[in-house]
Amino acid sequence: MRRLALLLLALLLAACGSDAPSSGDGRVPLTIRTGEGEVTLRVEVADASDERAEGLSNRTSLPADAGMAFVWDRPVNVDFWMKDTLIPLQIAFWDEGRRIVALFDMEPCTAEPCPTYGPDGQILGAAEANAGWFTEHGVGAGDTVELDA
Repeated sequence: MRRLALLLLALLLAACGSDAPSSGDGRVPLTIRTGEGEVTLRVEVADASDERAEGLSNRTSLPADAGMAFVWDRPVNVDFWMKDTLIPLQIAFWDEGRRIVALFDMEPCTAEPCPTYGPDGQILGAAEANAGWFTEHGVGAGDTVELDA
């Protein structure tokens, strides 16, 4: 009887975990609804200022369908740069309506001054992926995002 109770308790605790589906590596799905359907990028979420500042810098690779989402709790004006980022990336910015407002291709930069990349106007989030990921998956301005974080 005691073993059955422990088993039930373990199952109950497992069921009470996070609602955000994780791949075991801390990444959660960022779903983008395009004109052709949905695509999913598995992202690490950077929602604190130190995490956003570090971003993907000093990484030598990124899995094919992985990236990083940068999120704020209120709209902000922000630019990104590639200082100390070793791999080429593509970035998508979205607004309060969860609509993508801009996409940029970004190249690594090892010495200042580095170019900056940002949309005109305020955003609520951005996602970085390997160079060309958004283009290859048919993502464009006006598409909507949903982050399961």
